[in-house]
Amino acid sequence: MPFLQENWMLILVFVMSAGMLAWHWIAPRFSAVKNVNTVEATQLINRQNALLLDVREPKTYEGGQVPSAIHIPLSQLSGRVGELAKYVSRPVIAYCEIGRRSRMAAGALAKAGFKAIYSLDGGFAAWKKDGLPVEK
Repeated sequence: MPFLQENWMLILVFVMSAGMLAWHWIAPRFSAVKNVNTVEATQLINRQNALLLDVREPKTYEGGQVPSAIHIPLSQLSGRVGELAKYVSRPVIAYCEIGRRSRMAAGALAKAGFKAIYSLDGGFAAWKKDGLPVEK
C-alpha cells in the first residue's frame, strides 16, 4: 500500500498511457469509416460500383489520379459535399496522397449522411506502388 501512495502519479501515467494505446485499437471498431487497402478498394469498385473521391489539393492532384475519381480538395469538401448527394447510396472510397487527409474527408462524409465510407490505406502513393491504373 505505501508503494501506491508514494507512486500514485507514476501509476496514473501508466493507466493513461495504456488507455491511449487501447483506444488506438478500439476506436476504429466504432467508426463509420473503414480503412481498405488497394485490393479491397478494387473489389469495392468492381463489385459495388464504389465512388472514388480524390481529396488531394490541386498541387498534388496534378501528378495523376485514379481513373473515374471525382476530385474535391479536402479544403473545399464541406462547401461542396452537396455535389456528392446523388452518390449517397453508393460506397465511397476517399483517398489523398498517403492516407491521412482521406480519414478527415471520410468523417465529413459521414456527417453528410453517407453510410458506406472507406479510406484508402496509403492513399494514391499505395495505388501507384501496387501498379494500379493512373490517368493524367
